[in-house]
Amino acid sequence: MSSLNLLSGGAAQGLVGSLAPTFKANTGFDIAGEFGAVGVMADKLRKGTPADIVVLTAALLAKLAQEKLIVAASIADIGLVETALAVRAGDPQAVAKDATSLREVLLASDAIFVPDTKASTAGIHVANVLQQLGIADELAARLRIFPNGATAMRELATSKARRPIGCTQSTEIISTKGVTLSGPLPAGCELATMYTAGITTAVAHPQQAQHLIDLLIGDGQYEQRKRAGFISGPNWAATALTSG
Repeated sequence: MSSLNLLSGGAAQGLVGSLAPTFKANTGFDIAGEFGAVGVMADKLRKGTPADIVVLTAALLAKLAQEKLIVAASIADIGLVETALAVRAGDPQAVAKDATSLREVLLASDAIFVPDTKASTAGIHVANVLQQLGIADELAARLRIFPNGATAMRELATSKARRPIGCTQSTEIISTKGVTLSGPLPAGCELATMYTAGITTAVAHPQQAQHLIDLLIGDGQYEQRKRAGFISGPNWAATALTSG
């Protein structure tokens, strides 16, 4: 069976998975996807990992296009994804309406599950927010850092900590069983990141790659994008929002 090779940030894993049956019905191709921290995925492409299509942050994809690894004309916005808080299913919601209450929520947690703080969009942002709130040193020993948000959320779901919390892309929280989305980070600490798709210059299946992009951004998939956690995108009402 033929497969389309995909390298993607973890934020798009749920959406891609939901579109895979339609993509196969239309093209006969499976999607051989690899998902992880956006920086790691970009480096895999740079090191020659076979890929037909890449889904990463807009800033990273633009850089890869400059490096002649992505066809610039193929780049298309999928939508914005917020960085958000998560709790185990059944735990009280973590309410953070402003920076002060976010600081209190984080200090009250005995384990904080996050993705890679040096290579992932959300992880880098969490590290910056902890510095901004003046609690980075105090919470350093409580951080539970994993290669990507999906892994961090799976670990949160099974955590035996007394009051654990998670922070990653909302799409990764929504697609993980055993955790609940508590809401985006509050004003002053928020991050909404535009995710985009692009075809690689080494593409083996250009027609199928374009078909997947068309599915990812198509009007017919609006509800799927919304359910997956994307808050804006092509032809959406909130197009005034900008990338974080």
